[in-house]
Amino acid sequence: MNLNERFDVSPGKVEALLERIKRLKIDPAVIEEGFTRGSGHGGQKINKTSNCVQLHYPPLDISVRCQRERKRTINRFLALRELVDRIEMAVSPDTSQRLKEIERLRKRKSRRHERSVVKYAQ
Repeated sequence: MNLNERFDVSPGKVEALLERIKRLKIDPAVIEEGFTRGSGHGGQKINKTSNCVQLHYPPLDISVRCQRERKRTINRFLALRELVDRIEMAVSPDTSQRLKEIERLRKRKSRRHERSVVKYAQ
């Protein structure tokens, strides 16, 4: 995968992602990239363009597919960010922001459940 291409997102987000890639020691040359036609709503644009991005990281056997936006460059960036998130969760769970967010939501749901049990106990 070539990271020298310009993504259609803010330079700060690109720099932050590249910094995470360096910190995790991910080799971009190993990442396999493919493009397919998307599915769902969008009509002619979806039917005629291959803007669905598929990334595969063979060392950990992690695959990601992204088709959130209409532009391929934005989908490439989003798929790469998702791939880096999953690699970080597998390699370094202590520093993973995504795992921290999941844990925060789990605690919130647990507190809500406890309050509802107390409130509606019979």
